[in-house]
Amino acid sequence: MVGLSFISVEVFAHGVDDNTRAFLEQNTGVQFFPFVYIGAKHMITGYDHLLFLVGVIFFLYRSRDVFLYVTMFTLGHSTTLLLGVLSDIQVNAYLIDAIIGLSVVYKGFDNLGGFKRCFNWQPNTQWAVLIFGLFHGFGLATKLQEFDLPEAGLLTNLLAFNLGVELGQFAALGFILIVITAWRKWPSFQHFSTLTNTLLMSAGLILMGYQLTGYAVN
Repeated sequence: MVGLSFISVEVFAHGVDDNTRAFLEQNTGVQFFPFVYIGAKHMITGYDHLLFLVGVIFFLYRSRDVFLYVTMFTLGHSTTLLLGVLSDIQVNAYLIDAIIGLSVVYKGFDNLGGFKRCFNWQPNTQWAVLIFGLFHGFGLATKLQEFDLPEAGLLTNLLAFNLGVELGQFAALGFILIVITAWRKWPSFQHFSTLTNTLLMSAGLILMGYQLTGYAVN
């Protein structure tokens, strides 16, 4: 997360690479497996989605809780991904990505106990994950709406893209869980949990700042 402060601002564009762009622009008909691949790649390289998931599972110790929260997130982003594209609901990409950055800030702040400390109030964390999941889905939808996807095979391609997103999320989450589970066995986990979530908040603020600047400039 510290590295986010030093890498080129271009990476914050969170856009689509040239090969994927060329495929989407020339796509015709049902392309199930290519869309599965694109969805998985977008999730694995989607640092904002992954940062949010890191925050969500950071203090979840039971498998049942991890499953519940990830399911809430999946339900949210799957709903708005499909709804956004199929209903052609246009959302400003900069603003929606700024809200996704806000979701990272929220989770870091929540993990630090900020709500109880500052407001003597704790939001429902499950509902928060679901609601922010809805915004993450709109963020995924805006990436596809940048291209004039043909109607032929659109639903199948979207379902394939969403399946790829879930597969990418599953793979990334598995890696994150292995790392965090191993880290929890070391005293450094407790020692650095505050620093880690502070960095999580900082990364979210950087993402928000970049996207809001892009909105103002464009």
